[in-house]
Amino acid sequence: MAELAKEAGITVRTLRFYRERKLLPPPRREGRIAWYGDAHLARLRTIAALLERGHTLGGIAELIGAWESGRDVGELLGLESAIATPWSEETPVRLAPEELADSFGADVTAENLAAALDIGYIAVDGEHPETVVHVSRRLLDASAALVREGVPLSEVLAAGRAVRTHVDALADLFTVLIRAHVIDPHAHDLTPGEAARMAEALDRLRPLAKNVVDAELSMAMDRRVRAELDAWLKERAEAGAASDPGADDA
Repeated sequence: MAELAKEAGITVRTLRFYRERKLLPPPRREGRIAWYGDAHLARLRTIAALLERGHTLGGIAELIGAWESGRDVGELLGLESAIATPWSEETPVRLAPEELADSFGADVTAENLAAALDIGYIAVDGEHPETVVHVSRRLLDASAALVREGVPLSEVLAAGRAVRTHVDALADLFTVLIRAHVIDPHAHDLTPGEAARMAEALDRLRPLAKNVVDAELSMAMDRRVRAELDAWLKERAEAGAASDPGADDA
């Protein structure tokens, strides 16, 4: 066991854990001696590769179980790829200090930079510490436009934090919905071709979630702006009446 762990680049404790989780087949035994071979080493290297791809040990156990029962691991990996494909299409932007100043002027303060880091809007470029990387060109452009219109950057960042909370809740809603009705009903007994059909379904659902949120937000903005406009007009009318003492006599 120690020799196998060393060859695989893991600890003996990790190897024992894999055996307990049935990720590794038992060794061939001769008396009290346990013999591990090339197949065990190959399995450990496969586990390491899948972990690097972001699989959990539970997911790896499912793949190994599928392979051992003759199911198509390629289909399962295709389904995993469809699930893990990023939903966002955001383009990160690398910014030098002068570019930040061009976009936000005097609002580039230590407090605002700390808030942007905390939200996850920006990160320090490890290879070029003098620059920062903004997570999204669209968010960067929208933030800069709001600042140009007179909204303080601190308020933009506070609004971004609040929006993040709401969209996380929306993502939870759609994730639970898709898992309950698209993935879970077929996940435990995938028939030939079922994983491919599920992957195709996920591709079709991907834009639908965005469309629902966009439509609902647009309609909500219509309702909220109309209510705000009505309140503003009412306040103006009441202020005008109060400033004209003769209005009641007329």
